[in-house]
Amino acid sequence: MKNDARHWSKVELLHETVTNPNIHVRGTHSYYSDAWSGSFEDSVVRYLYGDAYSLKAWQPAWPIDQFHIGDYVCIGAEAVILLGGNHTHRTDWFSLYPFPEFILDAYAGKGDTIIGDGAWIGMRAMIMPGVTVGEGAIIASGAIVTKDVAPYTIVAGNPAVPIKTRFAQAVVDRLLALKVYEWPAEKFEALKPLLCANEIDALASASEKFDAGRS
Repeated sequence: MKNDARHWSKVELLHETVTNPNIHVRGTHSYYSDAWSGSFEDSVVRYLYGDAYSLKAWQPAWPIDQFHIGDYVCIGAEAVILLGGNHTHRTDWFSLYPFPEFILDAYAGKGDTIIGDGAWIGMRAMIMPGVTVGEGAIIASGAIVTKDVAPYTIVAGNPAVPIKTRFAQAVVDRLLALKVYEWPAEKFEALKPLLCANEIDALASASEKFDAGRS
């Protein structure tokens, strides 16, 4: 749905546009709201080896932290996700400066960054390297996320802290057990009306009946 005539009602579907081999997009529904910025890779993703320039300019001297994006992820305009190419400022050294002759020793990877299925990242939020955002979590607009976010949890602020969970923990546990985002497309489509509601008993019952009908 990428179009030169940008508008807030149009989005960039990530599976159609992402080219960096270190970005892994699961499914075909995750999107970036790009009306007020450049593309997802040009604007949101920062410091990740594998873009056109870095691939031509140098060979990495260390393992590249990977970026994994689940399905049905919604990423708001002007969000920033920092990745693994700039971890050469050692806080445990007297000097933070990345001197070229010590650059190999200065690098300290943060690990992969993971955005779970069904998560929503608000406008101008920032996610720091090595963070995992759980399934169904919400990152409030302007939040700066420095730690992992539990599934179905809302975080806000700088640094981001949990505000509340979207549902009672018992409901969250049942949702995770249902593995909704691993369902085949036919099942997901059939049970979509119950996914667009909040009755966990009805959803669980319908899931069980659907599976029984397929066996």
